[in-house]
Amino acid sequence: MLHAAENLLAPIPRSPGFANEADRKRLSQTALKAFRRLVTHWELTSQQSAALLGVSLSTWERLRPDSATKTLSQDQMTRISALTGIYKALHLLFADAMADRWPMLENSGPLFDRRTPVAAMIEGGIPHMLEVRRYLDAVRGGL
Repeated sequence: MLHAAENLLAPIPRSPGFANEADRKRLSQTALKAFRRLVTHWELTSQQSAALLGVSLSTWERLRPDSATKTLSQDQMTRISALTGIYKALHLLFADAMADRWPMLENSGPLFDRRTPVAAMIEGGIPHMLEVRRYLDAVRGGL
């Protein structure tokens, strides 16, 4: 019984998060690579890409090349995490090219109000990105 109590008192290993700068530094290149691929698959403009990432157009143009390196902010990491979750959910939901067309199609659903999901997420920022992610997870039966 003592061993079980000792296990309860053992420190819980910390999972990587976006608040810790060392974790962000370690994860930023992979996150940027994923975001660049998403931009290509969704055929986003530079303005849309910058807005979704929460940076200026000139900052996005500096981050766009594969060789660009930068430690992303907690906000930028959260945005990329939400968007890659949306990308994954769409590819689980749709078995064809619709997965990559959907973000740019006008949508009459209550989350979008006849805007494209991309336009709605640009306007609504991180909270709306997370709502879209939850919505897609629910549609595909993940919730």
